[in-house]
Amino acid sequence: MKTIVTGAAGLVGRAVVSSFTTRGDDVMGLDHKALDISDESAVRATVASQSPDVIVNCAAWTDVDGCEFDRGHAMQANALGPEVLALACRKVGALFITISTDYVFDGEKEGFYTQRDQPNPRSVYAESKLEGEHRAQISWARTIVVRSGYIYGAGGTNFLSTFVGRAQQGERVKVINDSFGTPTYAPHLADRLHRLAELDLPGVYHIVNAGEGASFAQFAESAFEITGLDPQLLENVSVASLARPAPRPRNSRLGCLLSEAIGLEPMPYWRDAIREFVTETAAASYPQAVI
Repeated sequence: MKTIVTGAAGLVGRAVVSSFTTRGDDVMGLDHKALDISDESAVRATVASQSPDVIVNCAAWTDVDGCEFDRGHAMQANALGPEVLALACRKVGALFITISTDYVFDGEKEGFYTQRDQPNPRSVYAESKLEGEHRAQISWARTIVVRSGYIYGAGGTNFLSTFVGRAQQGERVKVINDSFGTPTYAPHLADRLHRLAELDLPGVYHIVNAGEGASFAQFAESAFEITGLDPQLLENVSVASLARPAPRPRNSRLGCLLSEAIGLEPMPYWRDAIREFVTETAAASYPQAVI
């Protein structure tokens, strides 16, 4: 497949470039400097000149608290951008895949959120991501929306890599013990995105590592156990105690109703994924396909 990956300098974008390239695809990775996805003329020209088979949109403004103070920027990056890309895909007949978030749900449900559950975003970030889902699907029927959450991996400033690094320097780390989600290892997410591209079945998919999910504290405890770090460096706190500007869902665990139905095997178990990250991150080297 000839593939364009937007947001290719980010955590998920880098993993997608690596996964698709490893599988023999012709991949063009574009970071924000190379392509602003909200710039309609630039997107249209780039897509028309390349005529890709698929575009994977990993570009987003993911500063959850920052979005609370700049709704306009959030909507431009997270809502307008996917719409512009979907319209460009429609012009050339390409499949469009865009990454959304578990935060589109309000967190009041017990158990796992599936595609049957009604989104109810509580933050500007979540509202903008849900709006991006809707605009993309309205603009082009051949759109796949992938919701995920608690994403971590090499080459990013994500929760896991950040707190492990700090703990290795002897710092105490605050971890939330009353907020729950489903951890997702970026390379595993990227591999599943490639499989979805091959299947080319439009819809909304919830893609996370398998298992019961975890709080940030449980997530951290597993990582510390695997890395041999001192668990005494972990300080359990509540979401409310952090007084963040943007509300987060108390529970954003995801389950997918479609994956098994279309023959996809369960993703690797989340604790095994952490172990894989810990053992392989030092050797991780993504191809330099970003321009």
